[in-house]
Amino acid sequence: MGGDSGSSPDRLTYPLPTSMNPYVGLVSSLRAAWLTGKTRTAEHRVSQLEALGRFLDDKKQPILDAMASDMRKPPFEVELSEIILVKNEVNYALNNLSTWMKDEGVDKNLVTQLDTAFIRKEPYGVVLIIGPWNYPLQLILVPLVGAIAAGNCVIIKPSEISSSTEKLVAEMLPSYLDKDCFAVVTGGPAETTQLLENKFDYIFFTGNPQVGKIVMAAAATHLTPLTLELGGKNPCYVADESDMQNVANRLVWGRCFNAGQTCVAPDYVLCSAETQEKLLPALRHAITQFFGPDPRESPDFARIISDKQFQRIRALLGSGRVAIGGQTDEKERYVVSDAPFPQPPRCWWTCSRQSLPCRRRSSGLSCPSSPCPTWTKPSPSSTAGSGRWSSGAPGAGADEQRRFWCQ
Repeated sequence: MGGDSGSSPDRLTYPLPTSMNPYVGLVSSLRAAWLTGKTRTAEHRVSQLEALGRFLDDKKQPILDAMASDMRKPPFEVELSEIILVKNEVNYALNNLSTWMKDEGVDKNLVTQLDTAFIRKEPYGVVLIIGPWNYPLQLILVPLVGAIAAGNCVIIKPSEISSSTEKLVAEMLPSYLDKDCFAVVTGGPAETTQLLENKFDYIFFTGNPQVGKIVMAAAATHLTPLTLELGGKNPCYVADESDMQNVANRLVWGRCFNAGQTCVAPDYVLCSAETQEKLLPALRHAITQFFGPDPRESPDFARIISDKQFQRIRALLGSGRVAIGGQTDEKERYVVSDAPFPQPPRCWWTCSRQSLPCRRRSSGLSCPSSPCPTWTKPSPSSTAGSGRWSSGAPGAGADEQRRFWCQ
């Protein structure tokens, strides 16, 4: 479920002089704690996982309030995607930890016949987790569960863009965890740059590819293994025989969850021209059914995280002909539709394949989509390979124009 990280690629640079780095002492203290071996014991891992579960229970209301402040995220969405999902990870780790910690016997070969052969899972050491703004709790705490279960010490860097959630994590989470082994660092690109200058034993980054390249370059300096959870494109193919209303309901739910700010949300729809004509009214009906006649007043619809993201999404509206919605309210960071159906998403149709929305991953309701060219089946008497693709728009070349849906 990847999103943009809080650090801007044009402001994040690497490296800085070590003598200026304010995080050397913090990283060293966590490494010293790890070297004592205290995080390796099953008792310590269990106690920290249970403490993380208590944090989610005790601070449920502050979490709801923080995310309402950041992007007016509905309580149901917060509970589902930020709290329950993490609690499930905690419970799964607790239920399986003893099995994970056991040595795993392996078959012997000719060289190891006289040996005892097994795989023993060892913690990496000091781990850095850098989170994004779109799921600001889930995407730092789920990696944290794995890091704790594996016996590591961890530094957490939440996104500064979701500032209320960042403040909550920095002020409340440390009181539940072992302060010798876990720490939270706040700040923007400058702080992230300085943090990355230090040697870590593993880095887990969720964010955009531009910043991901910088994180990977920093990790390469120390040969640090890492996980990059980046964004991508998410096409949705709709077959002609599909139940259009059922498809529309799923598309609207997936695209509008978290106001579209989800890296795995449906990004665009591939379908025939005939299916397109059927799908549009079904989408309109689904939007009205989910969010009412005036979605602005719906408690179930979030807002775009920042003015910068709002401006980026609004700029995408010029990439094609708007079929549903299109008006914007900058003050609320909300997208409003034309009367009489004030729906938040936008549907484009017909757009150049080379346009920005069709090439770039989008996060937010203004997501591009690209349609399905038509396959003309060859006749029984035709030679093999005589079928052809034609574009979805009359008179347009296959590489020039595509019909597509976009929210």
